Amino acid sequence: MLALILTLSMSFAFAQKDGKKVEITKNGDLTSATYFYADGSVEQQGTFNKEGQLHGVWISYDRVGNKTAIANYANNKKVGKWLFWTNNKLREVEYVDSRIASVNEWENKTEMAFSN
Repeated sequence: MLALILTLSMSFAFAQKDGKKVEITKNGDLTSATYFYADGSVEQQGTFNKEGQLHGVWISYDRVGNKTAIANYANNKKVGKWLFWTNNKLREVEYVDSRIASVNEWENKTEMAFSN
């Protein structure tokens, strides 16, 4: 019976000592976590496996809600394509078994001009 109760989806929140809030949702073998800035905006979201390791997609945001990074983990190892946005640049880092396999970078040089 206890195992059945533990496998049911649960959600709770707690405050960290620096004033940030974290919401945790348990669903089967994965635990989803959403970390918040002190002002309540979402800072980071992702999942942990049943061993408590980073697992799956993690997304980071700046204080106004823009994505700053998308990361992929498999049992605490960095895998796949990670994307990082800074200013007008997009950096793509490919990981294989937590090691950098390749890096690509693009800069947005598009300017729009319009008149009334």
